[in-house]
Amino acid sequence: MNLYWRLLFFRLRSRRRSRLTMWDTAVTPFRVTLGDLDLLGHVNNARYLAIMDLARIDLLMRSGWWDKFRRHGWFPVVAGTSITYRRSLQLGQRFDVHSRLLGMDEQWFYVQQVFMRGDTVCAHAVVRVRFLKRAGGSVGHDEMGEFLGGFPDSLRVPEWVAPWSAATKYPD
Repeated sequence: MNLYWRLLFFRLRSRRRSRLTMWDTAVTPFRVTLGDLDLLGHVNNARYLAIMDLARIDLLMRSGWWDKFRRHGWFPVVAGTSITYRRSLQLGQRFDVHSRLLGMDEQWFYVQQVFMRGDTVCAHAVVRVRFLKRAGGSVGHDEMGEFLGGFPDSLRVPEWVAPWSAATKYPD
C-alpha cells in the first residue's frame, strides 16, 4: 500500500518539478520509511526494485512521455534487472535515484538507475525494458524511433550490455 501512496504523491508532484527530456537523467528523491525495511533494519532488496519502478515513472512523467505512451496504447514492462548493493539504506535516510536511458538495441531499452545518498553510491542497477501495445504485441525499434522523432547518437548500448542481456536469457 505504501507504494500506491508514493505513486500518487509522484503523480501530483511531477507537475511542479523541472521538465526533462527522455534523454536526461531524472534525479528522484526518496526517504526510507518503515515499510521499506526488512527484519535486519535496512531497505529490503525487493523494495529497491519497487522504488526503481517509481523512479522510472518519474522520468517518463517529467519528460511528458508517460501520457504520450498511454494515449498511444503503449506501456513499458521490465524484462530483466541486474542490481548490485553497495551500502545499506536505514530508516529515515534521504536518498536519490538517478535514472537515465543507458541505450537501446533492436529489441530492448536499457535504463541505468543509481541509488545515491549524498555522494555515496548505495546500489546501482541496469534494467532491460520493452514497450508493449495494449492491443497486443510489442513496439518495434523502428516504430518507437518514428514515434520519438529519432534516437540520439549517444544512445548506443555500452559494450558490456549485450553479453549481460544474452547471458540472462532463459533457455527455451
